[in-house]
Amino acid sequence: MESFSALTARYEDAETAAEMADEDPDFAAEAEGALRPLTRDIEKLELQTLLAGEDDALSAIIELNAGAGGTDAQDWTEMLLRMVTRWGEAMGYKVKLLDRQDGEEAGIKSATLSIEGEYAFGYLRSEEGVHRLVRISPFDAQARRQTAFAALALYPDIDQEIEVDINEGDLRIDRYRASGAGGQHVNTTDSAVRITHLPTGIVVQCQNERSQHKNKSSAMKVLKARLHDYFTQQAKAEAEAKAAPKEKIEWGSQIRSYVLAPYRLVKDLRTEHETGNVDAVLDGELTPFMEAWLSQQADAAAAAKA
Repeated sequence: MESFSALTARYEDAETAAEMADEDPDFAAEAEGALRPLTRDIEKLELQTLLAGEDDALSAIIELNAGAGGTDAQDWTEMLLRMVTRWGEAMGYKVKLLDRQDGEEAGIKSATLSIEGEYAFGYLRSEEGVHRLVRISPFDAQARRQTAFAALALYPDIDQEIEVDINEGDLRIDRYRASGAGGQHVNTTDSAVRITHLPTGIVVQCQNERSQHKNKSSAMKVLKARLHDYFTQQAKAEAEAKAAPKEKIEWGSQIRSYVLAPYRLVKDLRTEHETGNVDAVLDGELTPFMEAWLSQQADAAAAAKA
C-alpha cells in the first residue's frame, strides 16, 4: 500500500506538470522526465502483484545441471549460470555460488547458487525447467550446428522462515578435497563437504568456501531447502510443484529455446514470448520472459476460479 500511495502521488505530480506544459512549454521536459521512471516503477509494482505464491517473497536456491549435448551442454550450463547471476546482480540481489562441478573439457556439469532478496523465488519460478541452446559448436572441428540442454531446478530459501527438523543420525557427512579448473582456487585441505540425507537419498555438496565449517553450513542450508521442498510435495501431493524437473534434460522437454544459428532468437515455448536480442538475454535480461509467464499463470488462475 505504501508503494501504491507513493506512485499515486508521483502520478499526480506528473499530471500537474503535463497540464502546466500546455501553458508553458518549459514544463514539458519536467513532465517527460517524471513520466519515464514513473512508468517503469508502475510496471515493476504491477509485476510484483503477480507474485502471490506461498513462497514467492523468499530468497531462492538454484541448481543447474548439464543434460544431453556433451561438452556443448556443459558449456551451455555455464552460460546459464552467468545469465542467472547477471540477472540477480542487476536486480540488486546478493548472488553467492555455493558449489560448482567443472566439466572435463569446458563448462560445468552442475552448479548451486543462492540468490538472496525479496521475491527472488517468485521471479525465478518462470526459469525452472529445461533450457535448449542451438548454435555452431565451438568444440566441433567441422563447425557443425549442435543442440545442447541444461536444466534449472529451483527451491525457496526457507532457512530463516521455517524450522526443518533434521536428525543428525540421518546424515552421512563426507569431506573431500575441492577441485577447480586449471588448478585455480583448489584447496590444499579436505574442506569440501558432501551431505547425504539417508531416509530420502537427497545429496547436497558445497566446495566454494575455503573453510570446511562454512561449506558445511552452506550445504545444510541447501539441504533444508531441499527437504522442505520434498516434504511439502508429499503433504500436498503435488509431485511436480517445486521439485527439480523430472523430464529428461533433452529434446522435447525444454521450456525455452535459445537459437544462435542459423538465425538469432530466444523463444519461450509456454508463453510464446520471444526476442531477437539474444545477447541481452544471455547477459541477464530475463524480466520480460518472467513477466509473460507470471501473467499467463495469473490468467490461468483467474480462469480456474471463474
